[in-house]
Amino acid sequence: MAPVLNPSRSIALPYAAGFEACRADLPGRDLPWLVDGRAAAMARFSELGLPSQKVEEWKYSNLSALAKTDFTEPDRETIEVAREEVARRFAKRGETRRLVFVNGMLDGPLSDLAALPAGVRVLGLAEAMAGEGDLLKAQLDAAPACNGHALAALNAAFMADGCLVILEPDAELALDLLFVAAPSAGAAAYHPRISIAAGKLSRLTINERHAALGEHEYWSNPVTAISLGEGARVRHYKLQEESRRAWQTALTKARLAAGATYENFTVATGARFARNEVELVLAGAGASCELGGGFMLAGEQQVDNRLRVDHRAPECTSRQTYKGVLDDRAHGVFQGKTVVDQGAQKSDGNQLSRALLLSPNAVMDAKPELEIYADDVKCSHGATVGELDGEQLFYLRARGIDEATARGLLIAAFMADHLQSISDGRARDWLHGAVSEWLARHRLVGEG
Repeated sequence: MAPVLNPSRSIALPYAAGFEACRADLPGRDLPWLVDGRAAAMARFSELGLPSQKVEEWKYSNLSALAKTDFTEPDRETIEVAREEVARRFAKRGETRRLVFVNGMLDGPLSDLAALPAGVRVLGLAEAMAGEGDLLKAQLDAAPACNGHALAALNAAFMADGCLVILEPDAELALDLLFVAAPSAGAAAYHPRISIAAGKLSRLTINERHAALGEHEYWSNPVTAISLGEGARVRHYKLQEESRRAWQTALTKARLAAGATYENFTVATGARFARNEVELVLAGAGASCELGGGFMLAGEQQVDNRLRVDHRAPECTSRQTYKGVLDDRAHGVFQGKTVVDQGAQKSDGNQLSRALLLSPNAVMDAKPELEIYADDVKCSHGATVGELDGEQLFYLRARGIDEATARGLLIAAFMADHLQSISDGRARDWLHGAVSEWLARHRLVGEG
């Protein structure tokens, strides 16, 4: 790997040095443009390096322990061994189509793409590399760029699987994406790439889940790139319940044409460290987005939520609302930024971060930002951090409710109010169930 150009702002990552040894085994080696693209991406990562806390966007997160881990490439044999347990623990429910990935690799027998609607195409990334090179190139070229993102560059170099989702104008699809980490001989690292193109007036709902078959160490570094045509609507819901020893560094990029709508809601309860990064460009007049999230952490877990929405056209609307519950020595981060360009008059942008600290050792960092260059806008931001309301807790205790249950009721109500903003009922119930499971595991029983 080439020398890092800014050693004071980056951390050496020995894992990246293994690229030369494994590049011949990566899929798509017969596509010259992809081979060249991988090399360029690795050169870009070498320039940027793994970001240190001297990089402003990473000031709250220390990746030194990640850099010291001897990660390995996932192997196909792991999928064969884990398939039966994945099928048992994550049984398919309902008629929704789904793709299942084990250690970042698509598993055909566990997936179900039967009878896709007209105007919809879904295929695995490795499959596209093998037989749809022109289509793959067109999709990746049209996707929002990930310039300046070191870990996205690493993803572009190492990506071995993922999926392409293509909706023609007026098409409609509901799709489940399940990513399961299975124990392997070493600490596996994988870099799935999801590319979505939603045509004019199309409708797409994605329920994305990240889980594990044990409390082992691994690194998941997914990148999702979404292009929304005029009037398209994408609803994207995610549950991150990785192993408590895992690392996840996830980036979602989306570009919205005129009148398009993007809704993203993430619930995070897992991982040793998780980075939830969302960057949107409202490129057409009247585009809108709703970015919501809830994180519930304990022990020494950390979740770093970094959001950026660029208003580049008039009459666009954006909402960023995140709530967190932090116990023990957990660490939550909200970095939200709204940028309004000079020509984006009549923009409406709002940011809100709220957190409950259940322990005096828990930490919450909130950094909401507005960068406005237009003069006819309505933008606001706010952040609050506090403890459970003592009067409400006393009220419940005075009526014979034990302390753990009373605390659980208040936490459940805090999160349930937030979950009501989810427009899809199936996703709302699913994520509400994840919140209830977290409360039950921590012996806090409550119904919101």
